[in-house]
Amino acid sequence: MEPRASSLNISQPALKVVDLKKSFDGRAVLKSISFEVYPGETLGIIGPSGCGKSTILKLVCGLLESDGGQIIKASEEIGLVFQGSALLNSLSVRENLRLALRNRKMSRREQDEQIEKTLRLVGLGDHIDHYPAELSGGQQKRTSFARAVVYNPPIILYDEPTTGLDPVMSTIIEDYMIELEKELHAASIVVTHQLSTWTRTADRVIMMHAGRIVWEGKPSDAMASDNAFIHQFAHASREGPMLQK
Repeated sequence: MEPRASSLNISQPALKVVDLKKSFDGRAVLKSISFEVYPGETLGIIGPSGCGKSTILKLVCGLLESDGGQIIKASEEIGLVFQGSALLNSLSVRENLRLALRNRKMSRREQDEQIEKTLRLVGLGDHIDHYPAELSGGQQKRTSFARAVVYNPPIILYDEPTTGLDPVMSTIIEDYMIELEKELHAASIVVTHQLSTWTRTADRVIMMHAGRIVWEGKPSDAMASDNAFIHQFAHASREGPMLQK
């Protein structure tokens, strides 16, 4: 795939979240969350289960409505990589990707060319006519990557992209994420628990706890930080504020 010449201004955020709030059944899940993501940057969002990470993604892509705050997007074109592959088993790999292009003003030949280029990018050029049941778990995950980016979206959201994968396949998926950042120059958010994923793929990280951002910085700074939250999370320690009542 040819590198994407981003139409977004690299000096301006592709995505800006300001004082975002969300509650469920009276319980505040997000409490005035604010951050920015720029073209060509990957932001990692980490933290314990239930802290609101995936809720942010659902709000950004419009699956949920916020209770307050703003989400300012430079584009409404957003690629979403689900935690599961979310492929349609009755459709081939080619047909699953074609769904993402169905509203594009492209001929069938142009669609096929774009699909083939994208599958080559994720190492699945020889699996274009296979069905999901014929693919391994890692191949299904890579197919979901290809479907999310086949139309070159300027914003990409990853929801736990390496969950359930063995260490080798996790590394392969992380490598593809790094390659996609270089190729597409998109503004990306990755929500993850996995240490290798956020340390390898994210340029910047925010850590959440109880609906708030409790630390922000570069992955390389996390291990040496004296912030109690990121220290406990990065070192997988039982001692720290996340276990306190």
